[in-house]
Amino acid sequence: MIPLPVFSLIDAILSIYSLIVFVAVIMSWLISFNVINRHNQFVDMIWRFVTGLTEPALKPIRKVIPYIGGIDISPLVLLLLVYFLREMNRWIALRIGV
Repeated sequence: MIPLPVFSLIDAILSIYSLIVFVAVIMSWLISFNVINRHNQFVDMIWRFVTGLTEPALKPIRKVIPYIGGIDISPLVLLLLVYFLREMNRWIALRIGV
C-alpha cells in the first residue's frame, strides 16, 4: 500500500509545475512587450530556468497543435494536462483508500 505522503508529494510537485508554467507565460509576455529585458542577468537566469523546465513538455504539444491566429495555446494544453494528472492522483489516492 502506498502511503499518503507520496500522493501529497506528487500533488505538490504538479502544483509547483503549474505555477512554473504560469511564470513562463507571464515572462514571455513581458519579454515580448519589452517590459523586462533579458540582458538583465537576474531576468535571464530566471528565464533560462523556467524555459528549461517547461520546454521539454511544450515541444511535443507544439508539434501537434499549431499556433492559432499567432497565439500559442500549448501552455494552456499543458496546464490542462497537469490538472488532469492532479485529479488522477487524487482519484487513485481515494480508490486505494489512503
